[in-house]
Amino acid sequence: MINKTKNLTKNQLKPTRMVNQFRSTGSCGSWLIIFLFFLSTNLFAQGANPPWWLSLEYGKQRFRSQDYGVALMLFEDARRNRRAMYEQMERDLISLLSVNEVRRLGDYLDRVERFSNERHYTAASAALEELYYRVPKASLNNSANAALTAIGKLKDYPEAEYWIGEVYRVEGELSLALSQYRRAYTMRSNLENPDFSTTLQYNIASVLRTRQEYDEMISILDLIIAENDTLWTDARAAENTQTGSRGETLRPSHQQASASFARTAMTSTLTNHGINRFLEMYRYNNSAVEQAHRLLGFHLVVSGRPTAEAHLMFAFLIQNTIIIEEVRRRQFDFTFTNLQDLAREINRNQLLLSYIEEVEYYKTIYYFGASLFRNGKNAVSRSVWEFLASQPQAGEWHDRAVSQLRNPRFETIVTMP
Repeated sequence: MINKTKNLTKNQLKPTRMVNQFRSTGSCGSWLIIFLFFLSTNLFAQGANPPWWLSLEYGKQRFRSQDYGVALMLFEDARRNRRAMYEQMERDLISLLSVNEVRRLGDYLDRVERFSNERHYTAASAALEELYYRVPKASLNNSANAALTAIGKLKDYPEAEYWIGEVYRVEGELSLALSQYRRAYTMRSNLENPDFSTTLQYNIASVLRTRQEYDEMISILDLIIAENDTLWTDARAAENTQTGSRGETLRPSHQQASASFARTAMTSTLTNHGINRFLEMYRYNNSAVEQAHRLLGFHLVVSGRPTAEAHLMFAFLIQNTIIIEEVRRRQFDFTFTNLQDLAREINRNQLLLSYIEEVEYYKTIYYFGASLFRNGKNAVSRSVWEFLASQPQAGEWHDRAVSQLRNPRFETIVTMP
């Protein structure tokens, strides 16, 4: 006899739309914490464990308080409870689909759902409701089997895998952290925020960089650029002449040709008219790939590869675009004239000072100059280093620029930057 009235357990509670509204509005912060506190207090009073999503939030709080042992247990609880919840829902749906009357309905989700509601298969109906909350119903193509497959995939919890990896990382267990990041990345279709997959890729690349596994690091960073930088990928596609099956040369698309023209014009302006004219002429706000271009540029320039220049040019342009846009947000009439004036604006803005530290602004400029020098563009590389030499707050990169101006040279690699 199939249990038609099986109800959700307290562990199967899902985050309500109220929680999602708190997360999406500016009032999130303290209100969300208060809401979670009262919800958890109520659950504990009833003798229930917190649901998986609440365990994750508790774990984040413990992690930020550097209570890593407790955080790890909470993240593992979140992973285990989510899997248990969706496994039960999967079984409930299988039980419904196994009923002879349902099997005769065929692979029609709307018919199965109507049967479940009319005959009061409460658990199966709740499983379908949860599925529609997580997955667009239209994507299931009215297939009951597709719904069963989709609810099975929801057992994976990439956010929990990521946070477990974060605990391993801060504890120095890089192999375990790398394994967790990769595991989370394979589950990226379940991410609540699809853009977080890029963060996972950067975490993987960071561990590979620390472990000096540079070939794999380069592959990951190249993939980030391929997935997020159409200007770069279209320009490269246009510049790499392709041959058709009959031996004819294939012409690039209009979009690819336009991207190639833009990148060529950028390089020409920089080489022939200098860095200030370059920043007067061009803007490119693509923060998702700034770090990928920057890290690739660092690695490639000290490896003596000429391709470093293009990556560092993109990183440098993205950084300055974001800086100039922030200055304009505060001063609507601001017009870029030169890097020295822009540096003065940066030094007056605490937000920008934090930003340039985050993106290694002066280090980027120094290695950009080094890449230009390595490619024989001595005049523009000198102007880059002259700017750094006028900025004592650049610290090490000021000192190294001064040294390069006295004696320009290719630097010997001591450690990879």
